[in-house]
Amino acid sequence: MNVEKFIDSIKEVVSEGSGEGVQSRLFKPSGRKPSENLIAMSDWYNKLNDRDKSMVIKIGESVEMGIFSFLCVLDGVSFIESGTDKGEFKLIFEKNGNQILINDPKQAFLHDLFNSL
Repeated sequence: MNVEKFIDSIKEVVSEGSGEGVQSRLFKPSGRKPSENLIAMSDWYNKLNDRDKSMVIKIGESVEMGIFSFLCVLDGVSFIESGTDKGEFKLIFEKNGNQILINDPKQAFLHDLFNSL
């Protein structure tokens, strides 16, 4: 795992998977007993015309904005603490005894890599 593979995986699994998952669940809720809320959203979604359905899915792109903001926090360019004494996050991937610092401040920012894909 390296930084680029991490960002590719986040993009594929979290970002793209979210949009496709939302569309699939709205079209036809899965499970033996979907929640009443999901059934109501599905009924509403399925009554929309194709243009409006497309707009609903585009709103799902807000997932990407959330991921971008989260990566900014991991990169240390946005903060969850106020004041001058702020901590830092270190995202380490470990496999077979090897560790890689994913959000190495000496490398490209994760949020920049995410935006470039």
